[in-house]
This record gives sequence, structure tokens and C-alpha cells, in this order.
Amino acid sequence: MPRDVPLDAELSLDQPPLDQPQSLDLTITVEQPGRVLALRGRLSARTVAEGRVALVEAIAVGSEVLVVDISGLQLVDASGLGMLVGAHRLALRSERELVLRGVPERIERLLAVTRLNRVLRAEDPIRV
Repeated sequence: MPRDVPLDAELSLDQPPLDQPQSLDLTITVEQPGRVLALRGRLSARTVAEGRVALVEAIAVGSEVLVVDISGLQLVDASGLGMLVGAHRLALRSERELVLRGVPERIERLLAVTRLNRVLRAEDPIRV
């Protein structure tokens, strides 16, 4: 349902429209170059390109296992899943392994429903 906005309301280009969530960004942190990368925020069609670039670079500069910490991801859509699978395949072609760390339960369920849990390997979760 549309909301009425007063005509004299200030609109700022720095802020998302009123009906969109505030956090649309993806934050990428290289914790150990070529070995550990952390993704936080939203992995969606809007952010998948920057995530892909970071994963391709990490695969190119490292060796053995690449750990991708996704504990800080709020959302993963179909394009985000596709990017993770693509990075997994690139890692295999580079004789490396991509492992997900800190998979949130909602994303774990998504991987199970899409059967990508059979393709993407995750570290054993630490449950408290």
C-alpha cells in the first residue's frame, strides 16, 4: 500500500526511498589474503558483481582452502547463490576448495531446500 509523503518533505539522494530496506550493501573483508574472506550484508543481484570480483581475486592469489565467512549475511537471493556456486567451481578448477563458515540457519535451510548443501561445503556449525 503506497504511503503519502507530504509535499514539503525533504528528499535526500543519500538515503534509500522510504519503502526500501536500509541495508542494501555488501561489505567484503579480507581477513587473510587468499585464505579467509568475510561477506556481510546482502548478497543479491545488486551486490553480486562486487562479491564475485572479491572471490575471484581471493581464489587467484591463494592456495588450498578458501574460507568464506557468511555469518554476517542478512540475505542471499538466487543470484547470490549462483555466485557462490560459480566461485566454488572456479576454486575447483584452480585446485582449491571453497568452504563456507558461519552459515546462518536461515541460509542453511535455503541451501538444503535448493540442494546446494550437496555442492557447497560448510564447516560444521558451532551450536551453543
